[in-house]
Amino acid sequence: MDTAIEMRGLMKRFRSKTAADNLTLAVPTGSIFALLGDNGAGKTTTIRMLTGLLRPDSGQATILRHDCWSEAFSLRHLVGYVPERPKFYDWMTVSEIGWFSAGFHKPGYLPRYQQMTDHFRLPPRAKLRNLSKGEYAKVALSLALAMDPEVLILDEPTSGLDLLVRREFLSSMVDLAGTGRTILISSHQIAEIERIASHVAFIANGQLLLTASTEELRKQIIRLRLRYENQPPDATELGTVLQRNGTGKQWEAIVQNPNRDVVERIRTAGTFFDFEETPLCLEDAYCALLARREDVR
Repeated sequence: MDTAIEMRGLMKRFRSKTAADNLTLAVPTGSIFALLGDNGAGKTTTIRMLTGLLRPDSGQATILRHDCWSEAFSLRHLVGYVPERPKFYDWMTVSEIGWFSAGFHKPGYLPRYQQMTDHFRLPPRAKLRNLSKGEYAKVALSLALAMDPEVLILDEPTSGLDLLVRREFLSSMVDLAGTGRTILISSHQIAEIERIASHVAFIANGQLLLTASTEELRKQIIRLRLRYENQPPDATELGTVLQRNGTGKQWEAIVQNPNRDVVERIRTAGTFFDFEETPLCLEDAYCALLARREDVR
């Protein structure tokens, strides 16, 4: 599969804290790739290395086969980026910041920017310092999308946007990916990203917990529920058990990489009843993986 973004052994430390710990993953071209984790998980540090704003201590990150650090200048017209907390010249108006930014980009930038600000219903004569948090975020999105980038990197892009605008924006990401663009979204709002993501990577404390397509993830992590009369099933045969609980004769387990032969044997056994197998939502999968990691530590 062709990849737009690659990270190989990416490391970054700040004094005693490891913000990115040997991150290795590939983002397929044309995908909507969600980098998911809690605040402080290392998402922003990773994105800053991808955008050439931070030099990795070791390892390498590439976008469109360009090294993110040594070839950062070559990527300026190929990658759109919206930081978590964008900051502009606040004395400018919505219109002026677009005109100013257009001087650094190729022809066509300003008309696309004006089209985006019209779409977001931003007043062109309004000073940036007088905008609401949501309106300010829309200016940042408009500036990034006006580049018509091949790769779009968004760090907590829906922060400050109201519900309807968030949904509209996320839906527009699907349209962009449909044209062949690659979108990397960093977020701790796991539930709302699930609607659009084609691939995900879960990280915690700078470490990669799991990366997969959303389709693969539904097969890799499942929840099993059943009722038993005498003895519960032997969970050690099922695969990697992330969580196990239940009360009375009710039994439940969340299993990673389930052994399908064992699952089918339990399903057809005459000693178990009300068998149910379901995939997990992204939020539940992340919580289960994180809880397992803490138990191992």
